[in-house]
Amino acid sequence: MTPSDYQLVARTADELGFDAIAVPEHIVVPDDMVELMGPFWSHAMTVMAFVAGATSRIVVDSSVIVLPYHHPVVLAKAISTLDVLSGGRVRLSIGVGHAEREFEVLGVPFHERGRVTDEHLAAMIELWTSDSPAFAGAHVAFDGIAFEPKPVQSPHPPIWIGGNSEAAMRRAARHDGWYPWLIGVDDIPGCLDFIQAQPGFAQRSRPFDVALPLGTLGVDEEHRPTGDGDGDGRMTGPRGKAAILDAIAHHAECGVTWTTAPVPPARSVAGHLEGLHWVAEEILPLFRD
Repeated sequence: MTPSDYQLVARTADELGFDAIAVPEHIVVPDDMVELMGPFWSHAMTVMAFVAGATSRIVVDSSVIVLPYHHPVVLAKAISTLDVLSGGRVRLSIGVGHAEREFEVLGVPFHERGRVTDEHLAAMIELWTSDSPAFAGAHVAFDGIAFEPKPVQSPHPPIWIGGNSEAAMRRAARHDGWYPWLIGVDDIPGCLDFIQAQPGFAQRSRPFDVALPLGTLGVDEEHRPTGDGDGDGRMTGPRGKAAILDAIAHHAECGVTWTTAPVPPARSVAGHLEGLHWVAEEILPLFRD
């Protein structure tokens, strides 16, 4: 794909009424994970800015950024700047990460990643919401500073938490959404019971979203193929309009509020665009007011 191809895909999704474009990220890929994951991973914020500049209404989502890899002050500035320039179209989906070697290369303590993530989130929210930001933590501290621009979205862009551990679900309950990892749709109701039982959840004022793909990913926690699906770690899911609609309905019944567009596999840009049009014509109208 050329740069203009990427812009064409983004603009087409925007014009057809899709809700968001999600951009995953790895900074480096350990050699023992390249065969399954591939070596090509973009810098999420760069791609999000590129996509936002080529579109007018669609949300750009970091699905997911490993938050400990990024300095929270710098990332908060990038997100708030993009939120202003995009007119409030940024969503921050984050995870704590799993590739220990990637942490080593970046000089980030792997076994402290949960505590680092919580501290970074708190520091970023302080920067976005306070007129006189001040924060004192083990990994980041600041005071006596000004931080502008603030995000357009109030009080800040939505924060979704990726992961399937109880720690990830507790973290999600403190923010705006949950992006499960390696969870089946029938597991969602029980997990939502756990999330909704967390302190303070009932008093929240913002909607809580759950994003789950229609398909399943045939890997384990260490990204090793499990033999499920195609047996090589690829995503598998329902095919055909009836099966897709049934799957979406079941997701909704289980508490899922966002899911991925089941675009048919394609070997060309033109083929992918045809798939986007098919979803927009056959699937999306059934889920619009």
